[in-house]
Amino acid sequence: MQGRLIAERYRLVDVIGSGGMGRVWRARDEVLHRAVAVKELTAALYVSENEQAVLLARTRAEARAAARINHSAVVTVHDVLEHDNRPWIVMELVEGVSLADAVREQGRVEAREAARIGMWVLRALRAAHQAGVLHRDVKPGNVLLAEDGRVMLTDFGIAQVEGDTTITRTGEIVGSVDYIAPERVRGHEPGPASDLWSLGATLYTAVEGKSPFRRTTPLTTMQAVVSGVVR
Repeated sequence: MQGRLIAERYRLVDVIGSGGMGRVWRARDEVLHRAVAVKELTAALYVSENEQAVLLARTRAEARAAARINHSAVVTVHDVLEHDNRPWIVMELVEGVSLADAVREQGRVEAREAARIGMWVLRALRAAHQAGVLHRDVKPGNVLLAEDGRVMLTDFGIAQVEGDTTITRTGEIVGSVDYIAPERVRGHEPGPASDLWSLGATLYTAVEGKSPFRRTTPLTTMQAVVSGVVR
């Protein structure tokens, strides 16, 4: 894949991140001659055609959601496209690490730095909520710490845009279970407060070096979230 040209425009350079749904490449925009980040939805390779349609819908939803938000603390989405029957997202390249990486490498983040990070994510969420967008997956892995000191919120892949029909199936819980607000675990409709709860859990992880509710299984983790029992 390295060196491959996507959509006759974006040349893949190297992998800078990966997760359960896909991976993120550093790439070169051959038209505008600039560095960009390209998210490859590798999950589309292993699912049915119906699931591929859901992934494509989520990708388009991420692009729409991010496009509605104009704030320096939100990663800009430049393009969304289909290549090899898969959705790809072209985004602003942020040189740095995620908050999850920082906690993993350092053990924890100093309280003053965690407060600074929290203020920037709060500004990003305020801009998103004012634009009618709920993030729904605020977690350390989606908070980027740029080398130039910026803090940015990324991955609106499961965002819900006010007025749009939800693309999640009935009864499906999306997001990282140990950062999902209790009302969402109970099946209630999320609101801005749900994102703020997730931000609180994220900052706990930053200063304590561990997730407040994570247990050995997703079920026991959700039980801890609902009961409010911090380990």
